[in-house]
Amino acid sequence: MNDELTRRDEMSLAGAALRGAPWRAAAVTGGATAAVSFGLGVILPGAADLTWALCLGITLFTLVAAIGSVGRPGSGDRVTRQARLWALRRPWRFSLYPALGAAALMYPVQLIVDDQGVFGAAFDALQGGVVVYLITAFLALTLRGRGERPSLPHGH
Repeated sequence: MNDELTRRDEMSLAGAALRGAPWRAAAVTGGATAAVSFGLGVILPGAADLTWALCLGITLFTLVAAIGSVGRPGSGDRVTRQARLWALRRPWRFSLYPALGAAALMYPVQLIVDDQGVFGAAFDALQGGVVVYLITAFLALTLRGRGERPSLPHGH
C-alpha cells in the first residue's frame, strides 16, 4: 500500500491548513506595510517605488496568513487541525503553497506596475516566492513543537 500523498492531496491539506488563517490581520499588515513603504519613499529623498511597496505588502500578507494558520494547531475543526498538524510535520512542503500564491500575486505587479517583460516579471515574482518559501518554512520549523502531542496526560 502506498502512503505517499499526491500533489493534489498536499494542495488540499495546505488549503485546509490555511482555511483558518488570520486573513484580516494579514490584509491589514500587508496593506499598512505597503502604504508606509510607499509613503516613506515619497517623503524621504529618492524615488518612491510602488512595485517594491506592493511586493513587500504581498510578502507580509502571505507570511502572516501562513504562519498564523499553523501557529495554533489545536484550534479549528477536526479537518483543519489535522491539516495544520500535517503542515507542521512537513513545513517544507506546506511552505511551497503560500510561496506559489505570493509569486502569483507578485507577477501582475511586476508585469503591469513595473512594466517589465513577461520573463523579467516571472523571474522577479519567482524570487519573491522563494523568499516567502524560505521564511515560511523556517518559521514553521520553529513552531513544529506546537504540533507534537505530549506522551503523558497533563499533570503527570
